[in-house]
Amino acid sequence: MSNHSSATEFCLLGFSGSQELHHLLFAVFFLFYSVTLMGNAVIIVIVSVDKRLQSPMYFFLGHLSILEILLTSIIVPGMLWGLLLPGMQTISLTACVAQVFLYLALGTTEFAIVGAMAVDRYVAVCHPLRYNIIMNSQTCIWVVIASWLFGLFSEIWPVYATFQFTFCKSNVLDHFYCDRAQLLRLSCDDTLFTEFVLFLMAVFIIIGSLAPTIVSYTYIIFTILRMPTASGRRKAFSTCASHITFVVIGYGSCLFLYVKPKQTQAAEYNKVVSLLIYVLTPFLNPFIFTLRNDKVKEALQDNMKHCCQLFKK
Repeated sequence: MSNHSSATEFCLLGFSGSQELHHLLFAVFFLFYSVTLMGNAVIIVIVSVDKRLQSPMYFFLGHLSILEILLTSIIVPGMLWGLLLPGMQTISLTACVAQVFLYLALGTTEFAIVGAMAVDRYVAVCHPLRYNIIMNSQTCIWVVIASWLFGLFSEIWPVYATFQFTFCKSNVLDHFYCDRAQLLRLSCDDTLFTEFVLFLMAVFIIIGSLAPTIVSYTYIIFTILRMPTASGRRKAFSTCASHITFVVIGYGSCLFLYVKPKQTQAAEYNKVVSLLIYVLTPFLNPFIFTLRNDKVKEALQDNMKHCCQLFKK
């Protein structure tokens, strides 16, 4: 490639190792991806059809599951295809732009939804008598719409700024998808200022959505500790446990990947953290929100019994 031309397509190195290792990784990641799709689809269906789950908490959970399905489907199928085929996988510049925009936009939307879920738990635990008034259906719908719009529009400039550079060092990305950090490494231009702005935006989005979560749970913890009975404290905590678990896992991974002044970190580091974000965390989420939530477990058991009775007939 000429030193003064920009890449029109990129080659993804994917994972190193033998073909046997690739086949093993394919089997593992395909299993994880299948469980992710089925688990989140079950949550979406059960939240939609079961009247016991017609509340703001589960309304947000349904949208979170939709985001998880979309987010993993942008990354994982291409990664699986690359594991099956020998050699490097190619992706066009247009497809790369679309992929970067979609995973950043959906990820940002997810952070906004998670923040809204924390506020919802705060209102439910700390202001239970006013919960139905504050968290009414119209408010929830507008919160979700605002989250989606914020996610889509906030990532337009970062993606535009990333692809304004000339990628003339190489067209080979040492990753299994179009990772923004690896793209910046291929640029012959000075990316320092853009990387710093991207760092500030990542801080604003991730820490900004984490702040209401921290504040909400601070109030929740103090409210729970003041409850007179152990059963009341246990019930209040159980409604928040799954959300807390998701926050720790999801935010922890993204802080390691995006909130750093220098975006062009080592490829192997990027791959490991990306696997946590796009493969492991979405795989765990259906279990987190079902096994740790009594209402969802009851709804699942009852609907499974109902389905079994229908099949017997």
